[in-house]
Amino acid sequence: MSTLTVKEQSGCKQLLKLLSNDDLLALKDTVTNRLIDVEGTEEAIEAIITYSQDAEELLKRKKVHRDVIFKYLAIEGVAMLPNADKHQLIRRTLEFWSSGEVSGKSTTVSSHNIGDGLSDITALGKQFCQWFFSILNSQNPTYGEPVQEWGAQHFWLDVRLRLLLCTGEQRLDEFNGAELVSQRLHALVGQERLLFCPNLEGHGLKCISSPHGLVLVAVAGTIHRDNACLGIFEQVFGLIRSPLDNNHWKIKFVNVKVEPQSGITDRDLPIITYDSNQLLSLCD
Repeated sequence: MSTLTVKEQSGCKQLLKLLSNDDLLALKDTVTNRLIDVEGTEEAIEAIITYSQDAEELLKRKKVHRDVIFKYLAIEGVAMLPNADKHQLIRRTLEFWSSGEVSGKSTTVSSHNIGDGLSDITALGKQFCQWFFSILNSQNPTYGEPVQEWGAQHFWLDVRLRLLLCTGEQRLDEFNGAELVSQRLHALVGQERLLFCPNLEGHGLKCISSPHGLVLVAVAGTIHRDNACLGIFEQVFGLIRSPLDNNHWKIKFVNVKVEPQSGITDRDLPIITYDSNQLLSLCD
């Protein structure tokens, strides 16, 4: 019988939900030697976990494809290189489960309680990114998590969005106003089914403040659709407190740059390429 820890069981349940029904049932048959009949996916998942010797054995099964593990880690906010092999993904997944961080994505953070001061601006930026990408990704129908509240209320009325696509010829689109910016960002995940996986460690996150009280948060990461990694992104937010909204932080501008998967090197996770002066120049 299973020797999976509670955290491993929780993580396996989330991962197995990403399998197709055919693969899930085939995996159930393999793990149980066809001795267990089930009705529905929930029973199949329970049977697989119950009759798996350990988490590593389960992850190594052929029906647990490399792309499924990669997508699971992306959903959980664990940045991995798109060319990582299955062995590397399994090792990182086991490390993630042993760290006690499983299902952190479901923790809802309100924009109203994102950092009260600038004493630790990096912590403010990290908390903001966890909140922003959690609610943005939840608009994706394939995300598998409850849809969180999204809308123009998170932006200043005169917010500006610049979307730079570096696929082949560069294409720059600009959107102005809270409603339009909110709708365009929503369309990226809601209609285009993109999933954003930010790299919130090391050089994937850079935060500075301007002399005028604007906080600049720059974050890099990977973009996914279904089981495919499409490329990398760099996103810069300008945040200003709103005195008319209990001094809460709201988004003043958003700059997004998207590059195809070839933009990722063999050695590095996505990193911020802007220096501090370049970030400050975006305030103009």
